Amino acid sequence: MNHIEHPLRCKCGTVQGFVATSNALSRGVCYCEDCQLYAQFLGNPDDVLDAQGGTDVVPTKPSNVRFTQGIESLAVMRLTDHGLMRWYAKCCNTPIGNTSPNYKQAFVGLVHSCLENSSISLDQSFGPVRMRVNTKHARGDTHIKQQGMFGTIIKLIRMLVRERLTGGYKVTPFFHAESGLPIVVPRVLSTQERQALQTQLR
Repeated sequence: MNHIEHPLRCKCGTVQGFVATSNALSRGVCYCEDCQLYAQFLGNPDDVLDAQGGTDVVPTKPSNVRFTQGIESLAVMRLTDHGLMRWYAKCCNTPIGNTSPNYKQAFVGLVHSCLENSSISLDQSFGPVRMRVNTKHARGDTHIKQQGMFGTIIKLIRMLVRERLTGGYKVTPFFHAESGLPIVVPRVLSTQERQALQTQLR
């Protein structure tokens, strides 16, 4: 990991920025149904999901992310009232990352799609995939095994506690520091909208 910052960019180039690589947690692939529904919602599942329905995610703290242009083009949705905040560039529906609705839980899982428009590979900046989770939802005749979750959870808890104690959670491009409210109002899918997306997974 020789690069201090890795470029972040949506497909059309409206949203751009960087993510610091030094404090990223273990890169992983999530196969959960919610991530698959999110890709369907954006309308570009083949650009987000691998052949087994997995999403390559780089987890890090929000303070590592900075936008240099296009932040006004960020949008956020939630699959349910209690779901993650799923951020994307509304200009071209490129997924950016997932955060907790509580900004004091200083975590963002950056989706690979916004990190690949660069001459620097994800492997160079963040290392290889070391974690695979929710593998029971993987598609096809696959024997993908869950791996790396325990170690990542330990590192995640340490990061969350440190950010909470130091007040580092307030440094985030996704929420207003004083109020803790997201910078844009989330769109929450209705039951009908979610069901419609689920039919596309079958």
